[in-house]
Amino acid sequence: MRTPIVAGNWKLNGSRQSARDLAAGVATGAPKSGVEVVVCPVSLHIPEVAAAVEGSVVALGGQNACENESGAFTAEVSSSMLAEFGCRYVIIGHSERRSLYGESDADCAARGKAVIDAGLTPMFCIGETLEQRESEETIAVLHRQLNALVEAAGDDVFGKCVIAYEPVWAIGTGKTASPGQAQAVHEAIRQYVAGLDGTAASSVRIIYGGSVKPDNAAELFAQPDIDGGLIGGAALKAEDFLAICNAAAEK
Repeated sequence: MRTPIVAGNWKLNGSRQSARDLAAGVATGAPKSGVEVVVCPVSLHIPEVAAAVEGSVVALGGQNACENESGAFTAEVSSSMLAEFGCRYVIIGHSERRSLYGESDADCAARGKAVIDAGLTPMFCIGETLEQRESEETIAVLHRQLNALVEAAGDDVFGKCVIAYEPVWAIGTGKTASPGQAQAVHEAIRQYVAGLDGTAASSVRIIYGGSVKPDNAAELFAQPDIDGGLIGGAALKAEDFLAICNAAAEK
């Protein structure tokens, strides 16, 4: 039985005070069982959020990590630095990092390996654009992105990570992915993993990152291969985020 996981990606939002308040609200209301709850604030706010969730069921995550441990890499943050502040998870390969900052499949895979090497768990994001979907390239794109991670970290990598499927075409385009469409892709991802590691295929958590909200979370999470969500905008309001977490806990 896979325990669902719901992670809030706060992106570039918040102040010290609002981060503390949001974290405290999530920590107070998070389900005590049935779901793993993670919050991923801006790096500067991690100490504030760590203090706010201390002693609660809420885990802490980073939004990215450098593939290097240290050195002349201005503005980067290493996985060991995140671990020192209590992070257990790190988002890697988010579509915004790939599209806005030019992180290649190889870059994302190297970052994912560094996270694993530091003893943390990457939430490794994959997904196709609208053009790629309309060209029926979805599976090829996802396989390419996952292949890069396997090449960097080995065939057993899926026992050490969470996979986050982001249909980029369904984010901010006015188009939406139905629960059935999302399930079909999650099932294909699990089949890919099964081809490399049958044990990991049954245990790896594959979460959905396509605009999950309180009003669609239960239907999405009811799908057999959707093991939770990577939440963007809805994670910035404790009430909405907790509604999604509760939906996952009832899966």
